[in-house]
Amino acid sequence: MLRPQLPLNALRAFEAAARHLNFTRAALELCVSQAALSHQIRGLEDRLGVVLFHRLPRGVALTEEGARLYPVLNEAFDRISSGLGGVAGGRYREVLSVGVVGTFATGWLLPRLADFNARHPDIELRLQTHNNRIDLAGEGLDLAIRFGDGDWQGQVCTPVLDAPFAPVCAPALARELRDVRDLVQVSLLRSYRADEWPRWLQAAGAAAVEARGPVFDSSLTLAAAAAGGAGVALLPLRMFEQDLAEGRLVQPFGQTVELGRYWLTRLRSRAESEAARRFREWLVT
Repeated sequence: MLRPQLPLNALRAFEAAARHLNFTRAALELCVSQAALSHQIRGLEDRLGVVLFHRLPRGVALTEEGARLYPVLNEAFDRISSGLGGVAGGRYREVLSVGVVGTFATGWLLPRLADFNARHPDIELRLQTHNNRIDLAGEGLDLAIRFGDGDWQGQVCTPVLDAPFAPVCAPALARELRDVRDLVQVSLLRSYRADEWPRWLQAAGAAAVEARGPVFDSSLTLAAAAAGGAGVALLPLRMFEQDLAEGRLVQPFGQTVELGRYWLTRLRSRAESEAARRFREWLVT
């Protein structure tokens, strides 16, 4: 297939600016001046005969044409980067970038990584942790493991693991909790998902108890706060089996509640690579 002469510098400038939606941050990433980056993008617009950005008082926004071009270039540069990384050192290894919610990474995935590496030595796994909020395309990821109901628009979602939630706390605090109604006397540590405590309290027959306490953006920090005696946290038990087994955390009540599960997700617009297929099959086996 014959290709026209590709203005690679201008395409890189556009892709970075579209990803950041900010010319200054894009210029810093590419180690050029903002004026040079703007000049490259103007040249690309002139060459294509379209406007790619709306210039706003603060920042920029993609036009319809820019929004159509961005995912094509983003995927292309990701594939080039993966390909270069795969042949570095003279031995081909397919790079697979996976975003993983931190709780799942520490509570399930990391203890099993040696098994994956032994089974698939030709795949270079690159992990990036997140707090369940992630942009696959914007962050250049092939896959993401996240918690929820599996309803993410434009994505193929494969269920990985159920994770019932229950209250946990430090041993000293657990000894003070003889009945679920005693929770009214302690701090209930909360996540940004506001419905979790009300759903557990209703299931436990204590709907009259009001969930009050600090809000955290990560189950890992919730667990650390609970282990330190700051209050009672509602956590996915399977992700904290070691803390429970070693007594750092105690489950004072047997009642659990299903609030979602862990899923492996990828963009529907991208075909599943061989490395992604093998990782998925290993993950759900």
